[in-house]
Amino acid sequence: MSHAPPFHCPYCSDEDLRPHGEKHGEWECRACRRAFKLSYIGMLAPASNA
Repeated sequence: MSHAPPFHCPYCSDEDLRPHGEKHGEWECRACRRAFKLSYIGMLAPASNA
């Protein structure tokens, strides 16, 4: 299963993103010069209907 790349920087919303580093999920924004990591946390519990 492959994961879609991010479309926007979470800090400045620019679209000029490139892979960063050697680990999966690491990205850099060329506009604001920040590096960030995306990771999957897990599934949420089903909502209860109260």
